[in-house]
Amino acid sequence: MPDGALVFLAVPDPAVAELAARLRGVRARLVHVSGALKLDALEPHPRRGAFHPYQSFPDERPPRHFEGALIGIDASDAELLDDLKALAEKIGGRPRRVTDEQRPLYHASAVFASNYVVALGHVAARVLEAAGWDRGEALEAVVPLLSGVARNLADLGLEGSLIGPIRRGDPGTVERHLEALDNAGLESEVELYRKLGLAALDLALEAGLEPEKAGQIKKALTA
Repeated sequence: MPDGALVFLAVPDPAVAELAARLRGVRARLVHVSGALKLDALEPHPRRGAFHPYQSFPDERPPRHFEGALIGIDASDAELLDDLKALAEKIGGRPRRVTDEQRPLYHASAVFASNYVVALGHVAARVLEAAGWDRGEALEAVVPLLSGVARNLADLGLEGSLIGPIRRGDPGTVERHLEALDNAGLESEVELYRKLGLAALDLALEAGLEPEKAGQIKKALTA
């Protein structure tokens, strides 16, 4: 391997440090693709970097999957940082430096936007199943809605995309939802509805919901 070669360690996070140590004698520039690990995971190598697509890869994806995606990069030196930036741009990504101090929050954000969206899809499907759908029917209903929401976010932003009873200040519907979930024995969904409802309420206020209506919604969510 030539000196200064760019070597990506595309392995699970727990294996990064061990593999970097095994490559101790290799005079290459090591780069991990973890969203959470700091650069020191690649010690003892002096030239090390990070290259993490803020994108979902549950399996092998085509190169176009990188197009438009944020790619969090960092490096131990300016030259390597420039090379990683150029690589991100070459594959259609949008590079942004994410420092060691920023990485835990950066990666937590990615979990919310990816893993937890899948978890919310699971919850939405479970609620439909409680109403009599089977899993396949529920997923057929949920997926187009999730896709539409993603398009709305791209087109309208956060405030413009928020709809529903919380945005319009409708505590009666919120109360009926909570009652129905409770009657169906969906206790964890009740608590999740309350917590996510409070987050939606914050956004609804930013979007222009009247404070009086917001107070009624908050009372319904916390009663």
